[in-house]
Amino acid sequence: MDKSIEITDEVMEKINVHAVGELKAEDVYCFSVLLCDNEVDRDNEKFSVDSLKKLAELYIGRTGIFDHDPRGENQTARIYDTQVKEYTDRLTCDGEKYTALMGYAYMVRTEDNRSLIAEIDGGIKKEVSVSCAVERKICSVCGADVMKEPCMHMKGKRYGERLCFHVLESPADAYEWSFVAVPAQRNAGVAKKYACGGFGSSEGELMKKVESACGEMRKEIMRLSYFTKPFVSAEAMAERTKEMDFYELMALKKRLERQAAESEDFECRAMIYSEDADEKEGKDDGGFRMRQRTRRGK
Repeated sequence: MDKSIEITDEVMEKINVHAVGELKAEDVYCFSVLLCDNEVDRDNEKFSVDSLKKLAELYIGRTGIFDHDPRGENQTARIYDTQVKEYTDRLTCDGEKYTALMGYAYMVRTEDNRSLIAEIDGGIKKEVSVSCAVERKICSVCGADVMKEPCMHMKGKRYGERLCFHVLESPADAYEWSFVAVPAQRNAGVAKKYACGGFGSSEGELMKKVESACGEMRKEIMRLSYFTKPFVSAEAMAERTKEMDFYELMALKKRLERQAAESEDFECRAMIYSEDADEKEGKDDGGFRMRQRTRRGK
């Protein structure tokens, strides 16, 4: 957030578009805020430059509040103008030119907001966060629109040299902007809400399915671990696979399946996961039952 800015006739003309009665320069306090940018944020998401340009249109006239609390008494300021600024001397973590959406806001000076104005000028109130709706979220690894066709890539994980994050595209609406203590974006802050249908529920369902699939693969991997050479205990294999993602687990499972198929000592027969065994023993040892077969002469 920048400190107060010069109030010109042009500024007052833009402010009075939103006022019921005509305001004068001495009636208002103006300041600028960095609303959001194209850097990957703490949620492993980022706005595209095209999204910032669209949000620049949508945020004109939007109200500033505290902590995204929509109660009327929390309305503090209103944006009268915006600007998308490109910084040629700075790159984002994924190699793009750093670009930010600036908002220019005004407040009507009153006795009640004198302390707030002082806190803005003093740098106490400066972190802000935006609440908006987007229609598309693009995976940085495979390019899938995860709001329509969820992929298996996990935000925040690296696939080779590529970091997985979601690019927020096609803003549909801008709700408000807020003063907050800890924004999601490192430079401004984004507390995102998504368009009709929302992604929150589908993302939660997808994560549950992925975790369930990973859990089943971990069980199968521990079964197959009895056939590895050298032998690896179920406990050691469980520790090894604990932090593996879906694709890493799949690759390990296939490798162990090949080893099991080539095994000369054992045959995977009637290997059953028994929850009853876990309960009776009072411990989780995998509950595996395995039959050893004596090889017949050639």
